[in-house]
Amino acid sequence: MLGAYLPIVLLVVIAILFGLGSLVCSSLIGVKKPSLVKLAPYECGCEPVGSARERFSIKFYLIAMLFILFDIECVFMYPWAVVYKSYIAGGLGTFILSEMFVFIAILFVGYIYVWKKGALEWE
Repeated sequence: MLGAYLPIVLLVVIAILFGLGSLVCSSLIGVKKPSLVKLAPYECGCEPVGSARERFSIKFYLIAMLFILFDIECVFMYPWAVVYKSYIAGGLGTFILSEMFVFIAILFVGYIYVWKKGALEWE
């Protein structure tokens, strides 16, 4: 029974050894000549302005979380679209389509709720 997991354990061990081996080899072989230019922060080819410890508004994080939430929900539609054609052939096309409409309606209600609460207003 445990023999079925041997390839997975072997893959994990090889991945860990490869990662550790790469880190050790690069630290041993790599050239170490730090300079002010190499140690300076780099940001899109521009000189950095201000402190890296600047505080962001909580609104920034709220909008970022909402974006991720709705983006992940949209990702769930791709597998549905891939298998939808096979469900049409099986006679379940209208059921699967109605379930997707329910899913989109729930997303839309959440979007309206967030909009009404003012979470998308940038001040």
